[in-house]
Amino acid sequence: MRSSPPGQWSCGCPLKLLVLFFFFFTCAFSSKNNIILILTDDQDEQMGGMTPMKKTRELIGDAGATFSNAFTSTPLCCPSRSSFLSGRYPHNHLVHNNSVEGNCSSAAWQKTAEPFAFPVYLNKMRYQTFYCGKYLNQYGSKDAGGVAHVPPGWDQWHALVGNSKYYNYTLSVNGKEEKHGDSYEKDYLTDLVLNRSLHFLEERSPSHPFFMMLCPPAPHSPWTAAPQYSGSFSGVKAPRNGSFNKPGTDKHWLLRQPANPMPNSSIDYLDNAFRRRWQTLLSVDDLVERLLKKLDSVKELDNTYIFYTSDHGYHTGQFSLPIDKRQLYEFDIRIPLLVRGPGIKAKQTLQSPVLNIDLPMTILDIAGVNLSTVNMDGQSFLPQMAPSLRNGTERPFFLVEYTGEGYSSQDPSCPKLGPGLAECFPDCVCEDAFNNTYACVRTLKGANLQYCEFADNEAFVEMYNLTADPHQLENIVKKVDPSLLQIMNQRLIKLQSCAGDTCRNIR
Repeated sequence: MRSSPPGQWSCGCPLKLLVLFFFFFTCAFSSKNNIILILTDDQDEQMGGMTPMKKTRELIGDAGATFSNAFTSTPLCCPSRSSFLSGRYPHNHLVHNNSVEGNCSSAAWQKTAEPFAFPVYLNKMRYQTFYCGKYLNQYGSKDAGGVAHVPPGWDQWHALVGNSKYYNYTLSVNGKEEKHGDSYEKDYLTDLVLNRSLHFLEERSPSHPFFMMLCPPAPHSPWTAAPQYSGSFSGVKAPRNGSFNKPGTDKHWLLRQPANPMPNSSIDYLDNAFRRRWQTLLSVDDLVERLLKKLDSVKELDNTYIFYTSDHGYHTGQFSLPIDKRQLYEFDIRIPLLVRGPGIKAKQTLQSPVLNIDLPMTILDIAGVNLSTVNMDGQSFLPQMAPSLRNGTERPFFLVEYTGEGYSSQDPSCPKLGPGLAECFPDCVCEDAFNNTYACVRTLKGANLQYCEFADNEAFVEMYNLTADPHQLENIVKKVDPSLLQIMNQRLIKLQSCAGDTCRNIR
């Protein structure tokens, strides 16, 4: 039997090892789980916001976990979305409102926060990253760098310029301007988000995992439904229970200024808004169904974590405020959160408190990132929804904070009211003001409480026992033991100054 010529094995062995290394390297990346985050705009949890989402509840919630205590750290679009991206409370990412002056998509945000947003870490882990839909309210404006600015960490970028629209908008497509008109087939934004997502799934490399962040405009105003859904829910009205059309007599002055009972014009307006919001969500429900069918057809469904949530809640007539967000109450700070994926048992309802700042940490945990290297305030909730995969503890309490905003002159919707107010519609009911600035500590474990302090001339305080009073009808700050107020105040002080590990370790 002939032996191999001299040098043949010494040359072939490294080659074979190289082939084996490449094989195992490729398998290691392709075996990582894919992740999809679907983030809607203004979708409430308390007012029945998930009711139109029958397919979403079945395909994600029933197939995995529904969190009954999910919250935003701040009830406004740009600050909340900045928390989703950075994993930080607003006092750390410093986005205060929806304006460039309030740091929304500003040069400072782009320099100090975007380089450390969670997609950057995923990109370093060789994830293929795809973004489509609304980003931040000021994104793409001249003062925010225009459409040429593509945040780091994204391989494919299809971001809406400005605030939510359904037609007649502009996208930044990988840094290039793309204008859209009013054709349903070509331009309806929710459907465009779906179609480009399906195209990405067709064109991606199977050798690496993927992350997709899909941000349809629904159910944000102007509440433009797809043609086939424009007549849906014709008999539906906003819920009349709880705090609907109730006076806010013991609350911050902004809640004391609406007329009570509300005029019929306000009720007609909010009922119309409520119906139209639900109509827009039917297209999102279709998006979820078609996306999951596509994942199944490309054999990735069982290997993909899918998160469905919203940036904050919403109200329609609560405490006689017609429509908006921005307030400290449950209807504005609670958000829907449904998750399915490997290791998550079906049909779970989980009561662990979860914040929007926890989403990035959870996603990075799934991706295999060493969380000790990440400077974020949130914590992974993978242990709560998949305890077989991780051990962990839930937070005992958390922070909700908001910086009020008002016009320096008069609100154009209601000039007779003077400066310092904003969002004064309909019927001159103002939903915001400079001194609508507050910070709250919310507890669920042990006692179901909320304690809030306002930064105003009154140093106004609100406190609620949500076990006895789930609709927050009575401010009990003058009735509770002063020692409890002191405990809540000290917790709030610690939370307002926390960063990173200290936010997770406050007890």
